[in-house]
Amino acid sequence: MLENLYMIFRIYPFGVPKIRTVKKEAKHYHFDWTVIKDTGNRFENLMACHLLKWCFFMQDTYGREIELRYFRDIDKREVDFVITEDSKPIYFIECKKSGQKINRPLYYLKTRFPDARAVQVVLEKDIDLVSKDDIRVCSAHIFLAEFV
Repeated sequence: MLENLYMIFRIYPFGVPKIRTVKKEAKHYHFDWTVIKDTGNRFENLMACHLLKWCFFMQDTYGREIELRYFRDIDKREVDFVITEDSKPIYFIECKKSGQKINRPLYYLKTRFPDARAVQVVLEKDIDLVSKDDIRVCSAHIFLAEFV
């Protein structure tokens, strides 16, 4: 019912046969991310709203088969967002309030899918670097400016 009132939206897990993933659990996010009190959860929700908007834009404008998903496996590894095109991952995105230490599950997915871009987006200002493993760490304002 809350989805029908455009209060929340759900994203579903990304899974492929070669990775043991959680199959059914959906994550929900609020369209009005300002109602969330915790800074980290609010930041993740803000990112979800912006990425969903970009996915819809790509679907509607260019007819691309783009979906917003997330990754969680039975070993408790989780990456906040996976953007797929034609059911193949093109982006792995992890959100963090601060820090340049890269999330281990992001490394895991990048090694499994080397052609997909992996990005850790942080709330801190003016960070933009790429690790030796080709994982980008950048500030939210820099990253989101590319998804307009």
